[in-house]
Amino acid sequence: QVQLVESGGGLVQAGGSLRLSCAASGRTFSSYAMGWFRQAPGKEREFVSAIAWTSGSTYYADSAKGRFTISRDNAKNTGHLQMNSLKPEDTAVYYCAATAFWGQTDPNEYDFWGQGTQVTVSS
Repeated sequence: QVQLVESGGGLVQAGGSLRLSCAASGRTFSSYAMGWFRQAPGKEREFVSAIAWTSGSTYYADSAKGRFTISRDNAKNTGHLQMNSLKPEDTAVYYCAATAFWGQTDPNEYDFWGQGTQVTVSS
């Protein structure tokens, strides 16, 4: 089992920045990839970004490219999502998740999920 706990959400004005964190515990995380998803009210959960825990390879949804940066701290077993130039349409609950299979953007391919953290961007 893997436990994930997000933190760092909040209210920010458009153009501002937030840094989300996801602390992983339980089973050794090195064999997993960590993904970030978001879900706005009335919408489906959508992929944002993912990082392979061992290699550090990353990929992003088009909506995140150039504005968001995913990273991980192996020593602390913590992943981060740095979000810059935030827009009102980025408002959502953000979730981190873990999968044993690299390259997944479908939330159904992720086995473990955090509880989510609210990000609200005001205009």
